[in-house]
Amino acid sequence: MHFHIVDVFAEDKYQGNQLAVFQPDADISQEEMQQIAKEMNFSETTFIMSGRRGNGGYDVKIFTPDAEIPFAGHPSLGTAYVIRRFMEDHSTDQVLLNLNVGQVPVVFEGERGWMTQNEPAFHDVLDAARLADTLQISQADIEAAYPVQSVSTGLPSIIVPLATREAVDRCRVEHRLYDEILDEIGDANLLVFAPEPVHADNDLYVRVFMFTSGHLEDPATGSANGNLAAWLLQHSYFKNTNLHYKVEQGLPVGRPSLLHVAAEKESSFSIQVGGHVFVTAEGTWI
Repeated sequence: MHFHIVDVFAEDKYQGNQLAVFQPDADISQEEMQQIAKEMNFSETTFIMSGRRGNGGYDVKIFTPDAEIPFAGHPSLGTAYVIRRFMEDHSTDQVLLNLNVGQVPVVFEGERGWMTQNEPAFHDVLDAARLADTLQISQADIEAAYPVQSVSTGLPSIIVPLATREAVDRCRVEHRLYDEILDEIGDANLLVFAPEPVHADNDLYVRVFMFTSGHLEDPATGSANGNLAAWLLQHSYFKNTNLHYKVEQGLPVGRPSLLHVAAEKESSFSIQVGGHVFVTAEGTWI
C-alpha cells in the first residue's frame, strides 16, 4: 500500500502539520486503518478509498490515533494535494473529497490549496471563568466583550478570545477540567487566539488543543480556524463582514504554520481556509 507523508499549512518542509496519506490497493478493514493511524501517531492519517466516483469525488476516511473523525482541515487539504499531484498529475485545479460530513471541495491557486468549510453551527456559550481555570490563566486574560463559544463547521471548537499573545502562550490545559466540559457538551477542540502575531505581516496568533490524544497541542488546524472565522464574523470581531487574514499557529510546539483565511457573511457564511503543502516522504506499507 503506497503512502505519502506531507507537511500541511507549511512554508517549508518540517513545518506545519504532518499527515500520512494512504492509497489502499485492496480492501482494508476499519480495524486495520485504525491500527495504521495509531502506528503513524500523527494527529491524523487519511485513506483514499476509491478512484473518481460518479459525483466527481474521492471517498476519504480520516483517523486520529484513537478514532475515525468526520472532518478535519489539514487532512482535507493534504489529501487533496496528494490526489492532485500524484493521481491527477496536476490536471485539475479542484479536488472533491467525499467525507463523512459531506462533499468538501479543495481548490488550488498555483501551489496554495483552499478548502471550503461547511455552514457553521453555533452552540454552547460557556462560562469564561471556567475556561480560565481550564487554561490555567486569569479571567482578566479573556476578552470580556466577546463570548466563549462552541462553533462547528464539521468538527467543533471552543473559541476563547484572549487579549494578548503572552496570555495565549501562558495557556496550559488542566485535563480534568477540560474533560468535564467535554462530558457536558461533547467533543470539541479548544482554540485560543489573540490579535497579536509574532510577524507583522500576519493577523492572528492561535493555539489549538485537541480533544483526542491527551489534549496535545495541534501545530495547524484548518477545521478549528474555519470555526474561528465563523465566530469572528458572527460576533463582528473585525467590524467587517468580508475577511481576508493570516493566522500563525504551531510556534510553541516547534512546527511554525501559516493559514490563510477568506470568509464573508451575507445571507449565509462562506469560509475558506488555505495554505501550502510540502511532500517529505513516500513509501510502501508492508
